[in-house]
Amino acid sequence: MKSFKSRRKHRRLLKVGRKIHRLTAPIGSLFQWLAHKLRFLKILNPKKYIKRIDWYIIKKFIGTYIFSIALIIAIAIVFDFNENLSKFTEYKAPVRAIIFDYYANFIPYFSNLFSPLFVFIAVIFFTSKLAGNSEIIAMLATGISFKRLMRPYMISCILIASVSFFLSAYVIPHGTVVRQNFDNLYKNNKKRSAADNVQLQVDKGTIAYIQHYDNKTKRGYGFSLDKFKDKKLVSHLTAMEIQYDTIADAKYHWTVTGWKIRELKGLREHITSGSERDTVIMMEPMDLVYSKGQQETFTSPELREYISKQVNRGSGNVVQYQVEYHKRIASSFASFILTIIGLSLSARKRKGGMGLYLGLGLALSFLYILLQTISATFAINADAPPMLAAWVPNILFSVVAYFCYRQAPN
Repeated sequence: MKSFKSRRKHRRLLKVGRKIHRLTAPIGSLFQWLAHKLRFLKILNPKKYIKRIDWYIIKKFIGTYIFSIALIIAIAIVFDFNENLSKFTEYKAPVRAIIFDYYANFIPYFSNLFSPLFVFIAVIFFTSKLAGNSEIIAMLATGISFKRLMRPYMISCILIASVSFFLSAYVIPHGTVVRQNFDNLYKNNKKRSAADNVQLQVDKGTIAYIQHYDNKTKRGYGFSLDKFKDKKLVSHLTAMEIQYDTIADAKYHWTVTGWKIRELKGLREHITSGSERDTVIMMEPMDLVYSKGQQETFTSPELREYISKQVNRGSGNVVQYQVEYHKRIASSFASFILTIIGLSLSARKRKGGMGLYLGLGLALSFLYILLQTISATFAINADAPPMLAAWVPNILFSVVAYFCYRQAPN
């Protein structure tokens, strides 16, 4: 009797199992079809390209890079604090502001600014150590080519360059605003807050002029706005004062006081005047007063928008903004160029250890900084193309990288 009941029970379970199988069979077939169609995604598997030796070099690279940043920035902070201690004391800077407003933004700014140079020093340092321990000789002896040896270095550069570009384009500019405000309050105790005799093209055929502008109160004095059509003056607005509306929902809102408009139509002239009037003028306070390093406070999208706006106005005071925009991109690519140079120079095992390579690396680093400074100065003062000025150091060092690569061990 028990055996009969157990058989019936097993029979029911088999029926349920067959039913489930029939229901899930189409799903299984669908997954098999998807797996077949998406088999090309195997090429995205990092294990296909990054082997154990690659992970070993990547860890060495990133670790040495972070260590070099921490070491050099720590030394820079000590020197900077020692230099500015008297100013902090004189202007009574709060400890909290020194730590969180100044040094919390000082560290990422200078770390990212000299990131390609830290990459260069890190590559020379740990590659010389690998060569000194005959590890590179062993790698090449197993059949690994120098080109294949470069793969983990380039992967590390992609990671570092991507993070560096993201920080410089979107994150660091916000911190730069805070740091510059601290500088103006507690270090330099000065900020350009006024401008005299400002003239700019605010729109096509529209010229604005302000005799004196105070950026603290956002108020200007002796304002005029001229509109031209077919090179002829059609409207001339004058106002004793002009006030920027800081609480308006949209930009470009101004209030003119003591205004008068002369409209010219042929030989006829129509004059209207009033005590106060709200109007929209395509200019902002930052268009009127320029402070040193202002271009560093813009994110890359803001820089692009500002440059486009100023170029459309016909303004010529955009070179430093264009140099800054292109420099952020060029600095990211510099990591690849300097890595090739550093690897090619330090991959050979030589007598004397890594001292020669580190000295050479520091010399090339200072040369790169010098080229950056000279090219930027030429762009601003000698009307050189801003894009070319930002890329000149990379172009020259690319030639050096090519010759170093040709001389590298194989």
